[in-house]
Amino acid sequence: MAIAKTKLINLSSSIDNIDNVLLRFIDLKDFHPVLASKIVDTVHGLTSFTTENPTSDLISEIKSIEEAYGFELPVNEIRIVEDDMDNIRDFVKTTYEKIKITTDVVKNAEERIKKFEEALIQLNYIESLDISLDDLFETKYVAVRVGKIPIDSIERLKYYKSKPYVFKSFKVDEGYNWCLYITTNEYEREVDNLFSSLFFERIRIPNFVHGTPATAKEDLAAELTLAKSELEKVKQQIKGFAEEQSDRLATIKSEIMLLNEMYEAKKYVVGMGERFQISGFMEECDIDELYKQFKGLDDLEITIMPADSDKRIEPPTKLHNKGLFKPFEMFTEMYGLPKYGKMDPTKIIAITYSLLFGIMFGDMGQGFLFMVAGILLYKFKGMRLGGIAISLGIFSMIFGAVYGSLFGYEFHYGFNIMHNAYTMPMLMITVGLGVLLILMSMVINIIQRIKAKEYPELFFSHNGICGLIFYGFLIAGILPMITDMMLPGMLNLSYNIMKIYFVIPFLILPLILIFLKEPITRKFFEGHKMFPNGFLGFFIESFFELFEILLSYITSTISFMRVGGFIISHAGMMLVFTVLKDMVSPGALNPMGIIVMVIGNLFVMGLEGLVVGIQGLRLEFYEMFSRYYEGGGIAFEASKKEIGGI
Repeated sequence: MAIAKTKLINLSSSIDNIDNVLLRFIDLKDFHPVLASKIVDTVHGLTSFTTENPTSDLISEIKSIEEAYGFELPVNEIRIVEDDMDNIRDFVKTTYEKIKITTDVVKNAEERIKKFEEALIQLNYIESLDISLDDLFETKYVAVRVGKIPIDSIERLKYYKSKPYVFKSFKVDEGYNWCLYITTNEYEREVDNLFSSLFFERIRIPNFVHGTPATAKEDLAAELTLAKSELEKVKQQIKGFAEEQSDRLATIKSEIMLLNEMYEAKKYVVGMGERFQISGFMEECDIDELYKQFKGLDDLEITIMPADSDKRIEPPTKLHNKGLFKPFEMFTEMYGLPKYGKMDPTKIIAITYSLLFGIMFGDMGQGFLFMVAGILLYKFKGMRLGGIAISLGIFSMIFGAVYGSLFGYEFHYGFNIMHNAYTMPMLMITVGLGVLLILMSMVINIIQRIKAKEYPELFFSHNGICGLIFYGFLIAGILPMITDMMLPGMLNLSYNIMKIYFVIPFLILPLILIFLKEPITRKFFEGHKMFPNGFLGFFIESFFELFEILLSYITSTISFMRVGGFIISHAGMMLVFTVLKDMVSPGALNPMGIIVMVIGNLFVMGLEGLVVGIQGLRLEFYEMFSRYYEGGGIAFEASKKEIGGI
């Protein structure tokens, strides 16, 4: 219905011309290339040009250089590589090694500065200690621990006065007491364990800190200033080097990116002795651009054929819907793209899904807000879900007008959704809608099977002609029995329909043919035995399959009753907020009442809208798509997307 018409394109030239062809090929925007591996294995003697890409490591090194410089080099739109690969590799390697050396210097300097700053922080807490740190930590017979302990634990120390340790407090800060304790080597582990139980956190003074804390702070501050100055000098050197080499690096990067695209494009090249070929697909409307792209290129043959002319290659699918139908392509892609030449169900899902959503979520005001939000999201954010919301909002407004519902206020000029007298008819009507949609799905499936000449599925499938006759006759017989409650006298019609001379050809015979579908297919369409594994095994397996089919007819039909259920649910949820509004503040224009209704509408739009959207999609996929749609198509991917933008 809306699948773009494509052509199979073959580009062929001599091996000597491969670089010239690839330079233009990588700039094609709407060309779906075919991997060489799909063709090479089918014909003896064909070769693939796929090799290890030598630019991968260079790209990584260029990125490392950019990170070191702190900027991103521009990619120039060049279409010729002036440097050979060896010169490019040598330049990048030399530059990368220089950068690595300087970045290592920067890294070491930053680590050194960090150590100095951390040491200064530690010294701030013990600067009142008037003793050389060298003497303190080089003791031979005692152990010294410096750190912090929670203030709450200080009180608990008095219980351990008998233990062999000396405790010294320096400073109290943010719930901690900065301190040290000293003990003998003999009791070191016992005292360490004691203070650990009191949540003592030890700090380790670095080995490069000497003298008293006060003098050590002065020395560290001076060294920290010197280290920062040296670091700044190195950074200035890097900046200067970057400015000197930026133009050359930008050119090299552009050449590497061009070479990378060309090497990536070689996975589509098929070698044929002295010649090569690139195959792919393109829309009919873009063929002129193809000729323009390769205009003036000598020794290039361009062959254009029907998309399905090469049975080794499956044509890709490119959906082509317009207007409000286009956003619904998202749902088709979720289920699976159709195969090329098959039916695109996007328009069907757009209409039926919007219809089901509108029925379940009928409200003029909320539908209008859905539409406005959809317009904004689709126009300014490009969200396909926003485009879908536009259609959903329109249908919600239509059915809101039918129900007489505006932001939860019910104007009962037609019928009252919440009235008991309308509940059962409404549920029956939605089931009737489901029956029509199921029958429509079967008809679509029959049309598709006729086009594909799949006669067994056409005649004997439960979604084919036999299924349509069986299900349609069953509904025709049951429907009068149901409507008899509202229209007395219809029961006689049901009895007349269900006469034995109607039941046998329209109910029993289709069921038997569905049951015998596989044996009939094997015998009359494939020329094999009807029951290769014996009749009993077939009978048991097919009996349960037939039972499942009959069950699916019932469950699929009843499943549409949820549509009526959500009509009542939506109205009921808004009724709750209407009652709540009247309880909080009677009166139409009371501010509190308005706030309650605004919150109520937003809540229902969010919760009910999400649930209804999911349920509608479930009905589409499980009750309709499964009857006439298979998917399994390959997405059309332009070559520029595949090998460009690296």
